Order: sequence, then C-alpha cells, then structure tokens
Amino acid sequence: MHRALLALASSLALAGAAQAQSAPGETSSPGPHPLAPPPSIPAAQDTAYPGVIRLSVDATDLDRRIFRVRETIPLAQAGPVTLLYPKWLPGNHAPNGPLNDLAGLVIRANGQAVAWRRDPVDVFAFHLEAPAGATSLDLEFQFVSPTARDQGRVVVTQEMLNLQWNQVVLYPAGHFTRRILVSPGVRLPAGWKFATALDGPSRSGDEVRFKPTDLETLVDSPMFAGRYFKQIDLDAGGRAPVRLNVVADSPDLLDATPAQLAPHQALVVQADKLFGARHFDHYDFLFALTDRMGGIGLEHHRSSENGTSPRYFADWSKDAPSRDLLPHEFVHSWNGKFRRPADLWTPDYATPMRDSLLWVYEGQTQYWGQVLAARSGLWSRQEALDALAMTAALYGQRPGRSWRSVEDTTNDPIVNGRRPLPWVSWQRSEDYYSEGQLVWLDADTLIRERSGGKRSLDDFARAFFGVGDGSWTPLTYGFDDVVGALNKVEPYDWTTFLRTRLVDVAPQPPLDGLARGGWRLTFSDQPSEFWKDNEARRRNADFSYSIGLSIGRDGAIDGVFWDGPAFKAGLTAGGKLLAVNGVAYDPDELKQAIGDAKTGSAPIQLLVQTGERFRTVPVDYHGGLRYPRLERIEGTPDRLSAILAPRK
Repeated sequence: MHRALLALASSLALAGAAQAQSAPGETSSPGPHPLAPPPSIPAAQDTAYPGVIRLSVDATDLDRRIFRVRETIPLAQAGPVTLLYPKWLPGNHAPNGPLNDLAGLVIRANGQAVAWRRDPVDVFAFHLEAPAGATSLDLEFQFVSPTARDQGRVVVTQEMLNLQWNQVVLYPAGHFTRRILVSPGVRLPAGWKFATALDGPSRSGDEVRFKPTDLETLVDSPMFAGRYFKQIDLDAGGRAPVRLNVVADSPDLLDATPAQLAPHQALVVQADKLFGARHFDHYDFLFALTDRMGGIGLEHHRSSENGTSPRYFADWSKDAPSRDLLPHEFVHSWNGKFRRPADLWTPDYATPMRDSLLWVYEGQTQYWGQVLAARSGLWSRQEALDALAMTAALYGQRPGRSWRSVEDTTNDPIVNGRRPLPWVSWQRSEDYYSEGQLVWLDADTLIRERSGGKRSLDDFARAFFGVGDGSWTPLTYGFDDVVGALNKVEPYDWTTFLRTRLVDVAPQPPLDGLARGGWRLTFSDQPSEFWKDNEARRRNADFSYSIGLSIGRDGAIDGVFWDGPAFKAGLTAGGKLLAVNGVAYDPDELKQAIGDAKTGSAPIQLLVQTGERFRTVPVDYHGGLRYPRLERIEGTPDRLSAILAPRK
C-alpha cells in the first residue's frame, strides 16, 4: 500500500481504537471490535480523464491461448492512483469479470518498477503511488484464457478467437468510462480476418489499430477473428449497414444458400418495421459456428456475440431451435442497450448493477426475439408454435412459482452466477426470460382484444424503443415509464397487471395470453419435430412431463422435476441411469417402458448409480409419454397467428 494510504489507514485504526476505549463511567463490552475499513476507492465522476490510454494486445499465442497485453496510461500528476479491472459487466448483469485470469501484472514509470497492492475489500482494484516526474504508467500483463471448459468459457482455438476488451484492460478509477479515451490495437495470427463494431481500423500486416474511442464503447465492441471467415451484407444499400460476420471451424461450414440467407435479411426488415428506428450507424453480428470455442449470446449496442452449432447452415432443416439466437441479440440493440433500466445503467464497471427490470430487458427481448424469428422466416409458423408450447409447458408447471416471484429471479445472475442448480424447477432460475415472455404475450393479446385488433404490443415497441431515431445515447427508464407507455397504447390498470404477474408471488401459471391468443396447451405421446431437434441439439432425452426426469449424455441424470414421480422415488440430478426394467439404458428403451406402464400397474424399475452406490429405484408412474403442443380453441380469434405473421 502506498504511503498516503498507509497513513490514512493508520489514522482510521487509531480513531477506531480510541472510540473503543470506555468513556468515564462506562463499561466496554468484552471481545474484539471491528477493524476500520480501508480507504474508499474514488467514485466515478462525469469528468474527462486527461490523455489517451494506449492499449495493445498480442493474440497470436494460439497454443497456450494467452493474450499478452501492454498498456500505457497517461498521468497528470504524481501521487496515489487506483486502477480497476472491469467487474460488473453489461449484459452479464453480475460482478463476474474474469479477474482470476489476469496474471503477470507489472507496472513501470520512468522505466522503473512501481509497487502495487490489491485492495483487500474490492479485489478488482489495484493501488499504487505514481512517482514524481512520471508522465505515464506502463503496464504489462497477460489474460490467460481457459484452456479447457471446466476452467471457464474457451475463447481461443486454432481456428478462431473472441477478444472481449474488458478482459484485457485496467482503467483509472474516478471517471465515468465514457470519459476515458483509449487507443486500442491487436496483433492477430497471420492471415486471420476479423469483425468488430469499432471504427477506423488500420491494418499493418497482422496488427490492427482502431480510432481512439471511449472505454464504454470499447468494452461494448468485442472482436471475433478467425482463419475461416465470411462477411455477408444483410441490408444492401440500407441507411446503416448490417453485416453477418461468420467464423467457423472449417471453411465448408461457411457455405450458406440464398434461401438460408433470405430470412437473415428479412430479420433486418422486420426489426425496422417493428421499431421504426435504428440506434446504430452500423451493426455487426459476430457469429461463430463452432463446438471448439465456447458458445455465447451477448448483446452490444452496435454488435452482438453469437455462438452456435458448427453445422448451423449445413444442417439447416434440423437446427431450428438455435435460430432465434440472432433475433434475440439484435432486439437488444433497442431493448437493453438503447432503452435501459435506470437501476441497471452504471457509470463504470465497479458500481453495482441492480437487475429489478430484467423482465423488460430480457423478458420482452425473449418475446420479440421469437416473434421476429417467425416474422422473418428463421422459424416457420409451426416451429414458433412448438417453441411456445415448450415454454408454456415449462412455466405452466413451475412449482417454484408457489414461493418465489418472477421479479426475485432477476437477482439470479448475482445470486447464482449461472451455475447449474440441483432443483431448478423449485429454486427457479432467471425465469424473467421466458416467464416474462409469457407475460408480454398476455399483454399483447390483451391490447389486441381491448382495441378490437387496432393496436398491439407492436405499438408499444415503436413508441418505447423506437424514439430518438439515430441516437446512440442510452435512454433509461423505470417501472412507471413502462406503465405510462402501455397506457398511451391502451388505457388499462397496467400497474396491477404487471405487479400481480411479475412482482407478487403468482402460483397460477401465466397462460392467459395463450388462451386469449386462441390456443391452449395440450400434451401428446409424440414429440414435435422441434422438440426432437432440441433434444438432439442438447444431446439429452427429456421426460420432464411424464416421469419428471431429463437424461443427458451417457445416461447422466441432468434434471429431476420437483415433486414429480422421479422426485418422489428419490432420484436426484447428478446420478447416472444404467438400466430400465433390467435392460441397458437408451432413450428408446425408457420411452418404451413409460408407454408400456400406461396399461399396467407395475412401477418402472430404474437401475441408478450415484457415486459408489448402485440401487434399483421403482418409479410408480402410469400416465404415458407427454410432450407439449398447442391446440386451437375453436370459435376464438387466432390472435397468436396474427402476432407471428410478417409485417408487410
């Protein structure tokens, strides 16, 4: 710790000790007293940082997957300096900056090493004393990215990389990130191509530098680069270019037919018709087709990071469940990046985020993402109905609704950090996404019903997200702003509508919008094609709505429905299913056993291994196979089909 901090800490400790002394006539309590906290980190102020930070990243070490970083931070004066590593990351909604992967930090000034000390409370902060006469700090460190999936998301392979600037930068405390200028550059492997939303690239060999930009924009503009790369214009001649930038594990995976590209182009058209404005001067889908680099779906204002199956184009007819990823992240440019909850916007990456309105930020994005998938042709109407059936079934039978509200699940990115849960149906996990989607379907169909089809949630989207055409400056909002905008579309008691469904504990399933849309949830003993494709993509066999069990690779039990038949029989996630009725497990064998039990009285016998323990578990279930589908309610308006139809 530098001298000024040591002196302040000592004075605080002495003051605390003095306060702990008994006043005349008083008796102190026995035992220890709290130690004074360390000096506070300078709060972010809306003032410009003097000078421009120069950031250089060497991303050529593909074998070891190490990013080597050099950074020069100008100084206005000598004295105490606090540098911060980004902690609260936009789009993550949580303090999960990968600090554990920062290594080898060395700081110099005037060619001499400068000692630094990590803050003992906020470990993302580094304190140092800039020596007299120093005009800059020269930093060297490495981002040692994961080399295996159990270490975190893999971001470097022999074919591609994903550079997120927040992983390779330290910044001075005390300033809004939009007031800190950075001149970024990166050295790429020989011959690799790249895409990013950053402006003004200048390439010399394999080194690329960009125009100086503010730190907020830099962190919001990640890069995908790869050996096999293709850029596709999705809006030829449009007022703001929209590009699909694809990197893949092999060159053949880049091949896409005109029929496959047409719905991606239609996505841009349908988004324009929905929102009526663009809040970007160009937009870049960063799209990785890989099973080697980790998957991702992360929104940014002028781009998005997207990763999916390497055979996205090659197996087009079988990969429908992944085709709402791009629409979802595209919608976030309007909902989440431009319009942003006031308690979620922060001036820097050290200020805690509050996630209370994620049921708008993510829930309505989930709604519009799937609607635009249908309107653009990325999904057929039937695929959209089948996807909605799966969502309705999941939340129509969510036992955790009896004790926990949707709004409370907005804390899950912070509380759980997106780790796997043992009893997800009871604990709930970020249900603001898809249960939020059902609530917005409810709102849409209610507006359509009350207005006689003259108005819809489309009008809300245009009025709320489409304001300020061309503006990139985030426009924040609160709960009352959402209610006010809904009332301008259709007068109603929207406060009660939203609170009873999202803020209060709501045991009743949120399926009113489905019924008002002219459809009901039913179950069949045959899965839809969409369901089968989703199982293939996830490599599991899902029996959640029959015996209450989901089986992953090699028989691993990856989910047990709370209070369902498998739960009552004593099964838990983490075990392994070895045999069904004395026959080695495979999905078809279990399907046959569930079907046979429907006409018999004997329980289904499951041989399960849990750790070192083997046991045969009887599951007393006789309801047959059950897979969700939607069924038309005869004699009612088909509002749902109208919602999914493309806008002319």
